[in-house]
Amino acid sequence: MAILPIDSERYGSKNIRRIFDEVRRLEYQLRVEGAVAQAQGAHGIIPKSAALEIKKKAVIRYVSIKDWKEEESRVRHETAALVEVLSNSCSESTKPWIHYSLTSNDILDTSMSLQMQDAIEIIDGYILTILKVLKQKAKKYRTLPSVGRTHGQHASVMTFGLKFASWLAEFGRHSARLEEVRSRVLVCKTLGVIGTGSVMGVNALAVQKSTAKLLGLSPVLGATQIVPRDLYAEVTFLVALIGSSLDKIAVELRNLQRTEIGEVEEPFEKGQIGSSAVPSKRNPAGCERVSSLARLLRAFPEIELGNIPLWHERDLSNSANERFVIPMAFILLDEMLTSMINILKRLEVNEKVIQDNINISGGKIFSEFVLDRLIKKGVARSKAHTLLREVTWESINQKISFDDALRKSKNIKPFLKDSEIRAVLDPKKCLGASTQIIDEIIHSVEKTCHV
Repeated sequence: MAILPIDSERYGSKNIRRIFDEVRRLEYQLRVEGAVAQAQGAHGIIPKSAALEIKKKAVIRYVSIKDWKEEESRVRHETAALVEVLSNSCSESTKPWIHYSLTSNDILDTSMSLQMQDAIEIIDGYILTILKVLKQKAKKYRTLPSVGRTHGQHASVMTFGLKFASWLAEFGRHSARLEEVRSRVLVCKTLGVIGTGSVMGVNALAVQKSTAKLLGLSPVLGATQIVPRDLYAEVTFLVALIGSSLDKIAVELRNLQRTEIGEVEEPFEKGQIGSSAVPSKRNPAGCERVSSLARLLRAFPEIELGNIPLWHERDLSNSANERFVIPMAFILLDEMLTSMINILKRLEVNEKVIQDNINISGGKIFSEFVLDRLIKKGVARSKAHTLLREVTWESINQKISFDDALRKSKNIKPFLKDSEIRAVLDPKKCLGASTQIIDEIIHSVEKTCHV
């Protein structure tokens, strides 16, 4: 039988995959059944003896995956199958109180919250690692002058560390977003068939609150038969958002690895093959894989957004796709994060090439600073801009450097001496507030994310 890539061990760590495997999924659902019974027993909804037995028997030891699947194939309903198999392990006096007052999605949605809780914990750990790596890189290259590019062209001078610092700030925001999602999305729902707690009546909210506390979740604030899907859409969007930030880093590193630029190189293992046809190639395959998976992640929020408007208090049009979307989103993000952590930790940075690339334009990269000098000499901005465009064309047509063209220009000489021109063409004096920005970002992330 063919195995889909997501079902193999190709993507995602064992820890993240285990959260969404069938055995663990059953364990989560049993845990919810046990917690609800415990809460109902404490509030006098069901006999305490029944609550204790349900809590004790709602484990894999008494409810096997094999029995569950066999019963499900017979009744064609996974929650009814779960209740039946659990019931078979309990005494006659306890059987009436199993799954009391609950509907299927009380169990399914609350157990999904537990799955997402554990998955978010893993993702948060990876983000903490990325923050530490980016902070280290930002500090290491804090004062290294490098080319800043816009539209793929040399624009001005920046420090190479500022690239890492900007990513550091972005992932600091992701860390904050994950914390917000924990409190808002990880909810418990035990309010029955249309979300009114009908059978439990006035005690329904107390039971839900107690169950939520037992499970480490928050009680849902308003629900139909299911937890509102705007919550699932939010967490799926956040996963895609983090994935897009990883893609952002990957695209930049891929570009910096181009043969014509050559400023960095992602790790290349001994014995690794870059191309079956060209033995010398070392392709940025890791970064390209991150970019590829990001495209898939960005499709998931659209699916989950479509799950928000359901018919009346419930329909099943969300159910099938969520079995794919939620687990796949977390598993693929896990893969992307671990890949990028490996790439960033072992990234080869060619400092000499970075500094040499500043001079590729023959000094044109400093035109912004020459413009500033002319303005400070009293030249109108529009006139100074025109003069420097003319000098640029002269340097191109005469095949000379920009600084030579500046010194030869009759229009520039009245305003700038050769010594002033040379002073402008020093990359270390053209970094603006780069180092201050880096320091501010590091300080902010250290304070908010404790890295």
